[in-house]
Amino acid sequence: MPDTTARLIYRRPKPADLPSVFSIFGDPQTNLFNPAGPMTDVAQAGALLDRWLQHWEVHGYGWWAISSAQAPEHIFGFAGIAAHDYLGKQVINLGYRFAVEAWGHGYATEAAQNALNHAFDHLGLPEVFGLVRPDHTASIRVLEKIGMCRFGELDDVPGKAPSLVFRIHRDAR
Repeated sequence: MPDTTARLIYRRPKPADLPSVFSIFGDPQTNLFNPAGPMTDVAQAGALLDRWLQHWEVHGYGWWAISSAQAPEHIFGFAGIAAHDYLGKQVINLGYRFAVEAWGHGYATEAAQNALNHAFDHLGLPEVFGLVRPDHTASIRVLEKIGMCRFGELDDVPGKAPSLVFRIHRDAR
């Protein structure tokens, strides 16, 4: 059963979401700050979706498929928390990616806040991290709005400026 707010529906992704994954993660505009760039074929999107589905099976949580309450069949974003490797250190990472049509409506902030609530209130996780490119000011603002603080840097992209690492502890909310 999906979780809902007044505006959004959050549900576990399913194989039928593959076209939405490819549409969003393959769009050059949604990947302006992604050093790897947009996905170029549906097989890459399928591999990502498979990783998400496996994460849900193993951990019981992960990225959600997100739609509006007015059009629940139309997925316009993906967001959530998942185990992630920060150059050899396992952390719980917050992530989100929305179609261009969903930009400017506060959906990323709402989804990110709901992911933190889920992490802390339902899963009892002690902390959540966020990784963002230093020039992605919109995403930095989202992390700051939900109470995350800059924690450090991660030199994760060869030849580029280090990514910024944000963190929030359950007790800091």
